[in-house]
Amino acid sequence: MEFTEAQTFMEPRGSGGRTVAELVAARWGDHRPGLWCGDLTLTHHEVAAGAAARAALLTDLLPPGAEPHIGVLLDNTPEYPLWLSAAALAGAAVAGINPTRRGPELARDILHTECPLLITERPHLPLLTGLELPGVRLLLTDSQEYEDLLSGYAGAEPDASRATPTSRLLLYFTSGSTGAPKAAICTQGRLAAAGRTLAGSFAVRPDDVHYVCMPMFHGNAVIADWAPALAAGAGVALRPRFSASGFLTDVRRYRATYFTYVGRAIQYLLATPARPDDRDNPLRLGFGTEAGAVDAAAFRRRFGVRLVEGYGSSEGGAAVRWTPGTPSGAVGLAAPDDDLAVVDPETGTECPPAVLDASGRLLNGSAAIGELVNRGASPFEGYWRNPEAEAARRRGGFPRSGEAGTGRGWYWTGDLFYRDDEGFLYFAGRADDRLRVDSENLAAAMIENILARYEGAAAVAVYAVPDPVAGDQVMATLAGTFDPATFSAFLSAQPDLGTKMAPRFVRVVRRMPVTATNKIHRAGLRREGFRCPDPVWWRPPGEDTYRRLTGDDVAGLVERYRERGREELLGGFSR
Repeated sequence: MEFTEAQTFMEPRGSGGRTVAELVAARWGDHRPGLWCGDLTLTHHEVAAGAAARAALLTDLLPPGAEPHIGVLLDNTPEYPLWLSAAALAGAAVAGINPTRRGPELARDILHTECPLLITERPHLPLLTGLELPGVRLLLTDSQEYEDLLSGYAGAEPDASRATPTSRLLLYFTSGSTGAPKAAICTQGRLAAAGRTLAGSFAVRPDDVHYVCMPMFHGNAVIADWAPALAAGAGVALRPRFSASGFLTDVRRYRATYFTYVGRAIQYLLATPARPDDRDNPLRLGFGTEAGAVDAAAFRRRFGVRLVEGYGSSEGGAAVRWTPGTPSGAVGLAAPDDDLAVVDPETGTECPPAVLDASGRLLNGSAAIGELVNRGASPFEGYWRNPEAEAARRRGGFPRSGEAGTGRGWYWTGDLFYRDDEGFLYFAGRADDRLRVDSENLAAAMIENILARYEGAAAVAVYAVPDPVAGDQVMATLAGTFDPATFSAFLSAQPDLGTKMAPRFVRVVRRMPVTATNKIHRAGLRREGFRCPDPVWWRPPGEDTYRRLTGDDVAGLVERYRERGREELLGGFSR
């Protein structure tokens, strides 16, 4: 099934709540099935009742004077949306705790967000062993104590009066290439508005079922999947953890019509064995980021499901919306209230429009690609206890042509884009994924899009490794099959591969390393560089073909770095 363009901007029934608490309370008395996970099914009314009981429990458990924050360290179990809903009713905030974090980093996340209560379950207890968490009380959702506590609030009814649109609801961590994760603030008003907008944009109906398989500690699953379902009164089906092999089985079991994705999830789904009945499914839409035009087209051919690529900075400071008529490969147009520009981060001047060939390939990437900024009023609500990061994100801008002033207050997304003549925006990667090769700025995502055409590539990541003299060299990690002669011929045949874009090094892996949110673990790849445990092929300066990097090659390269005083820039394994 697919949605039609005529349906795109319908306003869903039951979406009028200004707060998430109002949306939760609106489901009281709705006895349709509303939440599925495994063999468990709860009605919308049971979800609202469960949220009310947990909100009352939360109110009694929070110590006097403590921040109304709770940490949630759970997989995608029914307890996760129940506690999100409970926090909304109680006027509290949920800090989603990433279970892939370890030791002091995990403790830092819990303590930084000032959570006097941590909601978790027994399988996650080993993560907490030995951690110093003063003032933090654990509440195990799979314990008898928990059941006994909840039983005392069984008659609670949802009351949305304690929440306002400015009440904090989410403290969700955003990661970068350096530094500790920052806890972005999202209020009830912003989350409710996002839910209404997405539900309207994608014509979400009360009889739809949203499949939540991305982790709920991440903003994607909550903002782009759970919130629009709540706004429209649609159902939610949970998968504790993403499974490519279990995806279609779940979709059919729950009659799911909508799902979200991030990172390499679509590639993992395409890598599963094809079956004649793949198109026999109820899905009508997938919404997410980083699938890419090639994989989106392959997904639609195989599963009969349209993927819509969207963009919204994790912090909410800028949004790009798909609309009917958006060109293939483009994300969309700036949201109506945003004044978005693609600028050179060093000068603040707007980059020239993209020059695209007949197939949509970018021909002037070095000039057209810049950082996306919002020069208008930004809905960015800040970071919890991190004024330095806020200042960097909101740092002063530059005056536009013909204007006086400083442009102070621009919101810098940290993402690279380019823009065509009609204003459509195209994602080009993270700003910290920019490479500088022989004094030319390149975007890793643009090179990845080209290398993804290589027949042997199941997944590709491009990133910078230091050049022995100055700047960077291009390195690619390729999951799949690699033949050096075939790869060299492929590169020569790509009309949009600039002279500086060809990878100097190619690391070949069986499976691409990813983070908990299925994004490529670029920091780890950059850190290991060409001194890594996997086979690496390289094209030495002046040579046209790739050959296997040997231990002697590595020793010679390291000596070159040492001669130039740049050896300390190298990470990775010793050989």
